[in-house]
Amino acid sequence: MAVELHYGMDHDHYDWSPLDQHRGILRWPNSARVAVCVIVTLEHMEWSPPSGTYQNPVLSGGYGASPFPDVTRWSHREYGHRVGIFRLLDLLYQHGLKPTVAMDVLTAQNYPFLVRHCQNLGCEIIGHGMSVSRIITSNMSEPEEWQYIEASVKGLTEATGASPRGWLGPEYGESVNTPRLLEKAGIQYVCDWTNDEQPFPMKTPEGKLLALPVMLPLDDVNALWDRRVTIGRYVEMWKESFDTVWREGEANGRLMVINLRPWLTGQPFRVRYLDRGLEYMMGHQGVWAATGSEIADWYRQNPPGPSG
Repeated sequence: MAVELHYGMDHDHYDWSPLDQHRGILRWPNSARVAVCVIVTLEHMEWSPPSGTYQNPVLSGGYGASPFPDVTRWSHREYGHRVGIFRLLDLLYQHGLKPTVAMDVLTAQNYPFLVRHCQNLGCEIIGHGMSVSRIITSNMSEPEEWQYIEASVKGLTEATGASPRGWLGPEYGESVNTPRLLEKAGIQYVCDWTNDEQPFPMKTPEGKLLALPVMLPLDDVNALWDRRVTIGRYVEMWKESFDTVWREGEANGRLMVINLRPWLTGQPFRVRYLDRGLEYMMGHQGVWAATGSEIADWYRQNPPGPSG
């Protein structure tokens, strides 16, 4: 049977909306040109994942997949929880950026010190599933996926004392049911979709779910690990991307969501480069550094319009 295609789309998760003269004008607070949101992802790699769960077979870290126990990859990633997170958070705060921390349940349960540390700094903590070893896929039945999302939200709520408003799936994993189930669980924005430079509404039953798109080429794993971009070139990519969206943001506000992982960009030889990139971006006028919830709230209260 032929698939019914829509103009510019082949699914119904959101409306087609080209970012040109047809889209309404988005204005950020104080007429900022660019909203910058930095996500710091804290995800736990399990020593021995439960049977029946799915882990990315090319999961980053170490030397790649090794026989059990995969000590090098496991300990490489735990470096982020023990060392890199503090260095990375300190750097972001030095530049006036309050991070949005995507934290999975096993991190929240096994590292309560990190929960308190992030809360004491005023970070927003959003949902990130159960662990990086347990990814949402379309192989899950809808009841199985709902149980996973419900348990993820409940576990993080119990560990932090507050229900997460945002969500970044482990390895950006979703099924066709995920947006609807996230909204059902009380999630208000999702960062898995990487297809825009502005927030946009998802088409869910209650119409309460927004997408805050991550700039995937600036995701540290995508750039530094998967594509082997050098750290110096990576930060130049930050600057070049920022220059473009800052220039275009004068006419219609833009959004930069950058996803960083402490085990990777929290390494000592990389941080000085990040320092330069952050100094460059935050040294410009017309930049609004915000958490995911602050951006989502502003967008809902000030949707794009003919005059902004």
